[in-house]
Amino acid sequence: MPEESRRTLKHNQRSPLVIDTRELGRRPGSMRKFSRTVPAPADLGLDMIGVPEGSELELDLRLEAVMEGVLVSGTARVHLAGECVRCLDEIERMLDVDFQELYFYPEEAQPEDEEEALRLEGELLDLEPTLRDAVVLALPLQPVCQDDCPGLCVVCGARLADVRDHHHDEAVDPRWAALRKYRDAVADSGADQED
Repeated sequence: MPEESRRTLKHNQRSPLVIDTRELGRRPGSMRKFSRTVPAPADLGLDMIGVPEGSELELDLRLEAVMEGVLVSGTARVHLAGECVRCLDEIERMLDVDFQELYFYPEEAQPEDEEEALRLEGELLDLEPTLRDAVVLALPLQPVCQDDCPGLCVVCGARLADVRDHHHDEAVDPRWAALRKYRDAVADSGADQED
């Protein structure tokens, strides 16, 4: 094995999301199940919500040797942290994500319809790209603290869930001020006639 490849593989083996598949022995049908808790990688999320770097990421994995490579199926349980898009309160919750990916043996011909097919590097597979895709696609694009969150007041910024009967006097566009005076005058004269 060339020195450069050996260095790359040694470096990859240190990552907690790199898995050694040697036990499967490239025998189709051989299988291995295991659980692992690893620190979450950086930048696993969206602008408003994501998985904090280094937080615990619980993995339940099943590796199965098939003719073309290794089929990885699993579930990831991650801790989410972010902000509600309506009221900007902090959000924290757990998320369970299922995933499945086929990692091709290096010598296998690449399928025509999968230009970005994942490949084993020697006997190692890197789970991070699969995990990243599964988690990010499962995240809400507009996370809210609760489904009926009323958000913030557009006038003063008060959190509407904390304030009952919140309202402001109606702001009048200055261009309509003369018409409002006329309406008020007509209303007053109508009240005077009733007396």
